[in-house]
Amino acid sequence: FEGQVSAQSDSAEDAADDADAAVDEEEDEDEMAVEEDQIQNMVPAEKLVTSHPDADTTIIFTTGEEFPANEIVRFLVGFTNKGGQTFTVQSLEASFRYPQDFQFYIQNFTALPLNTAVQPQAQASFEYSFIPAQPMAGRPFGLVILLNYVDPEGNTFQSAIYNQTVTITEREEGLDGETMFMYVFLGGLVALLLFGMYQVLENRTRKRLPVKIEKGTTGVNDVDISWIPQETLNAMKPSPKTSPRKRTKRAAGVDQ
Repeated sequence: FEGQVSAQSDSAEDAADDADAAVDEEEDEDEMAVEEDQIQNMVPAEKLVTSHPDADTTIIFTTGEEFPANEIVRFLVGFTNKGGQTFTVQSLEASFRYPQDFQFYIQNFTALPLNTAVQPQAQASFEYSFIPAQPMAGRPFGLVILLNYVDPEGNTFQSAIYNQTVTITEREEGLDGETMFMYVFLGGLVALLLFGMYQVLENRTRKRLPVKIEKGTTGVNDVDISWIPQETLNAMKPSPKTSPRKRTKRAAGVDQ
């Protein structure tokens, strides 16, 4: 009987402990719910910022729509006020985002303060530039360009001028000054060697050529006699020489 009483008392104590534990858990859950409500009340809800229907924006990349790493990218933003109230353009900002989720920033550039008032039916243009980081070369990223402006009542608006995925290209290495100087030096050295070889060959050729000696006229054939009359030339010809035998015969005939 004592064993049964002790067992029943143990079971009653266990049940009481379980009930206390359940009450403690409920109190903890209530405290957590209260803390979450307090936190939500302390953090103000973010207001969704959109563009104004009377504001129109355009963008032109002055350096082309390629984005080489470690080089300056420039663009112009045009803002047109189509409404009847004045807008004050506050700032222009740009950033690279994770392409799968544009909420994650990869490279955030400094916002350009403008504080420019644009009258109704007027236009304004703004220039902005940034440099993509070298480690980003060869990879796609989301490029987001935002223009922030307010109306006379102080309401804030934001226009997403550019919101697309772009690829950061590798920088093409050109000829630097040192390489250009090396090429010029080598070209001059080759030209000097060719000139030296030409001088050596020319000197050898001059030594091998015979020296021409000019001689005067040695005969009548070298003299122009076309102006002398033919009769005079015939008279100048020597008479044919006769042999002694012919002379003896001719003399004997004369004696007879």
